[in-house]
Amino acid sequence: MTTSVAYPVHVNAAPDPKSSRWLWLVKWILVIPHYVVLLFLWIGFMVTSVVAFFAILFTGRYPRGIFNYNVGVMRWSWRVTYYAYGALGTDQYPPFTLAEVEDYPAHLSVDYPERLSRGLVLVKWWLLAIPHYIIVGIFVGGGMWAANRSDNWQWNIGGSGGLVGILVIIAAVILAFTGAYPRSLYDVILGMNRWALRVAGYAALMTDVYPPFRLDQGGSDPVLAVPSPSDDPSSERMLRASDTDAAPGGTP
Repeated sequence: MTTSVAYPVHVNAAPDPKSSRWLWLVKWILVIPHYVVLLFLWIGFMVTSVVAFFAILFTGRYPRGIFNYNVGVMRWSWRVTYYAYGALGTDQYPPFTLAEVEDYPAHLSVDYPERLSRGLVLVKWWLLAIPHYIIVGIFVGGGMWAANRSDNWQWNIGGSGGLVGILVIIAAVILAFTGAYPRSLYDVILGMNRWALRVAGYAALMTDVYPPFRLDQGGSDPVLAVPSPSDDPSSERMLRASDTDAAPGGTP
């Protein structure tokens, strides 16, 4: 059975009206403080994910405090990725916080699941997600993402050598010569990032809803037709509809 709802991992962004032609050349230096902090945050993410695994296995619930922390790490990483070489979507420096920042142009949120399958937790993060790992590995860097799953999502996106990295370099060169970020490239890059983040949320056990094989381009998170987990009668409450007419930077 399928339901027309938003996928539980919501990724939204809005491009800067006018980006600097040359700032992208030094962003690798500017984001070093973020990478240092994120190194420790991702170590914490891996530890808390192990705790969450056993909590789901025995209770069917993702501890709310751990869930909020892990979503915050992914959100922080997405903002840095969007600023740096995973998108070059903004020149606005990312904030140092796990919390949502309303006026920052990149947003990520995940619907909290009241119940999760105790059986799926054993197989979804490695077996069921393999097809997505292959695709996202091509997107963000030669299969390395598939080997690391969500644990190193930020580092693979940030230094991507896959399709995202190639397209971002092309966009940067065009920006340098024309002063404009090609919207068609932006939309595709956002779509690939969105796909990777959906799979990261699934691999991190945050949802039982299988990620769609669909490249949803652009900044606005669309409504999808997604399968409802048969063993979770509350799944429809876990998913909220997205406003398809919202502005690209709208916060979910």
